Amino acid sequence: MYPHERSLVKKLANRPFAIIGVNSDPKEKLKSVLVEKNLTWRSFWDGGGTSGPIATKWNVTGWPTTYVIDANGVIRYKNVRAKPLEAGIEKLLKEMKSTEE
Repeated sequence: MYPHERSLVKKLANRPFAIIGVNSDPKEKLKSVLVEKNLTWRSFWDGGGTSGPIATKWNVTGWPTTYVIDANGVIRYKNVRAKPLEAGIEKLLKEMKSTEE
């Protein structure tokens, strides 16, 4: 999963796109994962489980959970990965561009 996310960050570097991570691993493990997996996006620690405040508010029941949020803050896709994830992001970026014109 991380290699694909890294490729998206690189591919979409000059476009209105961001990844935000939420992690519930023990803090010591999280720190090493951030370095080992070269995670360049902001990642928040959520208290060690799916009962943390972020997971609770977003109704996360297991990891990984993926949300794709549009420019208006609306969740448009949940738990998409790989090609469906990229297709959803591209669709939303095109929608944004068409509303700007």
